[in-house]
Amino acid sequence: MADKFEPQIIGFCCKYCAYAAADLAGSMRLSYPSSIKIVQVPCTGRIDVIHILKALEEGADGVMVAGCLEGECHFLTGNLKAKKRVKSVSKILQDIGIESERVKMFNLSSAMGPRFAEIATEMTETIKQIGPSKIKKFHDENVIKLAS
Repeated sequence: MADKFEPQIIGFCCKYCAYAAADLAGSMRLSYPSSIKIVQVPCTGRIDVIHILKALEEGADGVMVAGCLEGECHFLTGNLKAKKRVKSVSKILQDIGIESERVKMFNLSSAMGPRFAEIATEMTETIKQIGPSKIKKFHDENVIKLAS
C-alpha cells in the first residue's frame, strides 16, 4: 500500500522567486511530482501559522513554503518571518505527536528551476516514507460525528 500512496503536498510559493523557479522548471520540461499543488503568494511573509495548519487539516499530507533566498526577499524580511512560522508549526506538530517533517521551508532564486524540481521530489519522497497524514482522518471522523 505504501507504494500506491501518492502524497498531496501544498506548496506556498512566493511570486518573485519560488513561483518563478517552479515556472522555470516547467519551461525547462523538468519533471517533478504532480501531487505538489502550488499556491502563489505575494510573499511567504504573508503565510501565517493558521494557513499551514488549515492546509494539513483539509487533507494535505505535507506543506512546503518556498520563498526568496535569505537576505534577498523582495519585501525585506518576509522570508525570515515565514521561516519562524514554519518552525512554529513544526514544533506544534511535534508537540501533538505528528511528524514535524511534514512542513518545510525552502529558499530559492527565480533562476533555480532545477533545484525546485529537486526540492519537490525530495519533499514527496519524505512524505511517502512518513505515510499518509492522520490529521485528515481525525478531522473527517469528527465531522461525521458532528453531522450525526
